[in-house]
Amino acid sequence: MSGSGLRARARRAVADRDLARALAGATDHLASKRAQVIDGLDNWEQLRHSARAVRERTIAHLPEVLARLADRVEAAGGRVFFAADAVEACAYVVEVARRRGAQRVAKAKSMISEEIGLNRALEAAGLEVVETDLGEWIMQLAGEPPSHIVAPALHLSRSQIGGILSRHAGEELSDDPAALTAFARRRLREVFLSAEVGITGCNFAVAETGTVCVVTNEGNGRMVTSLPSVHIAIMGMERVVETWEDLDLMLSLLPRSATGQALTAYTTMVTGPRRSGEVDGPDEFHLVILDGGRSGILGGPYRAALSCIRCGACLNVCPVYRQIGGHAYAATYSGPIGSVISPLLFGGEACELRLASSLCGACYQVCPVMIPLQDLLLSLRRDAAATANRSERWLWRGWARMWSSPRWYRLTIRLAGVGARFIPGRLVPRWGTGRDVPRPGRDAGS
Repeated sequence: MSGSGLRARARRAVADRDLARALAGATDHLASKRAQVIDGLDNWEQLRHSARAVRERTIAHLPEVLARLADRVEAAGGRVFFAADAVEACAYVVEVARRRGAQRVAKAKSMISEEIGLNRALEAAGLEVVETDLGEWIMQLAGEPPSHIVAPALHLSRSQIGGILSRHAGEELSDDPAALTAFARRRLREVFLSAEVGITGCNFAVAETGTVCVVTNEGNGRMVTSLPSVHIAIMGMERVVETWEDLDLMLSLLPRSATGQALTAYTTMVTGPRRSGEVDGPDEFHLVILDGGRSGILGGPYRAALSCIRCGACLNVCPVYRQIGGHAYAATYSGPIGSVISPLLFGGEACELRLASSLCGACYQVCPVMIPLQDLLLSLRRDAAATANRSERWLWRGWARMWSSPRWYRLTIRLAGVGARFIPGRLVPRWGTGRDVPRPGRDAGS
């Protein structure tokens, strides 16, 4: 494994004690808040089963649902662009900004924009791009990607955040959260008032009416969708629900799973551009719907992964994420869901993420739409076995045959007990790297 591989990145992350403290505190806090708010419901499991059924139904009819969504958006005065990949999506957004003569873009939090590298494309086109979610803004100033689906700066301590904002301010700022928030509010207010283009993600789009739903806790999403003259919303093609009733169900699950709230502070609904007589809202509304490899997942055995509503709950309970954090994954999406969708969407080096899981099943237990992530990860590993080298396949087949026989099973366990005393873990191919070789008990194999 190269120095930039998953194991190398994980070793560096585990050795960072400041990171360990920040991860433990933040993920424990989010998981605890989630547990408390769910304990107040007597029908949580019923809601999960209903949500799974809704997501499965929607994904099964996704082309038809998306067509209905596009028709409703255009009927409300908006424009829809179906982007096959990141290049097409970025090119469309850049073209809209250039046509409007824009110089500054205000962005709300959007993982899909991270996926397509939108900021880089806009900056290459000469536009100033400012993230307006506080966590995203901090990460933008730090020159780093977000490390968590919901909480971008979760891995940073208060003093580290204070240092980042102090460097931006050109003066020493207090690390008091209220003082740092007040400083951010002053700086970002100017952005809201001067940006010609506002860009958001899309938590859910409602096909019934062509409405885009944006969920935030800071109000920046509402500012970005109402003040600039152009609003561009970007969504993965799976982030759609058929009806408002379906949206109601999803909004009962998303905030509880993501931040431990019954409802987020701001739930913004946008249906097309500003209408005659309305005092705020954009002159133009654009919805960019990204495929980006999702249609390839749609018809295959990993279709359930498209049901994800990006709550991040699986990250907070994952033993791997809790130890190494999001940046060690070196992909837009981290944690258990990232370990599934990153190999499927991006291929290449992201395929090693299928190994970033203990397969403990904690992710399934907290997933609000009941995605069997551990089963999908096992399937990814099974698929990868076909590309293993011949000697490795021979070793595993031999092991499987021996352990299919009680006699050979007992014999190999006895031999393992002896060998474990003399063979260092690093000499055990692949599995032994970074692990201690287990020592069977005295009665093993009897």
